[in-house]
Amino acid sequence: KRQFKTPEEAQLSALQIINKFFKYLEDGDFVGADMAKKYLHMGFTRSRRYWNHSSGKKWINDGEWKVLPYDRNEQRFMDSSLIFQEYWKRARTNEKYLRLKEEFKNAIIEMES
Repeated sequence: KRQFKTPEEAQLSALQIINKFFKYLEDGDFVGADMAKKYLHMGFTRSRRYWNHSSGKKWINDGEWKVLPYDRNEQRFMDSSLIFQEYWKRARTNEKYLRLKEEFKNAIIEMES
């Protein structure tokens, strides 16, 4: 279970995920690394949503769907989102990850032709 309720929980969770990301890279496992990267991104987007909407609800339906206004009153969620964002950026720009991604794409293209 990934946590982002406090910056401390976010830091621990992001570290656990990035460590798995690097382990997958070490093993040459692009799919595992890509999933770990996606979990970092999810931690970023989820904690950012709670920064924007502290209830976690983004939409309301009063006969039609409307986006609720931002309240941004829980700084801890913004801090948590920045932690996940930092690790997500490290993962998505990692040279070995990008090389494995390109190899994976090329393998898919070869399989389709």
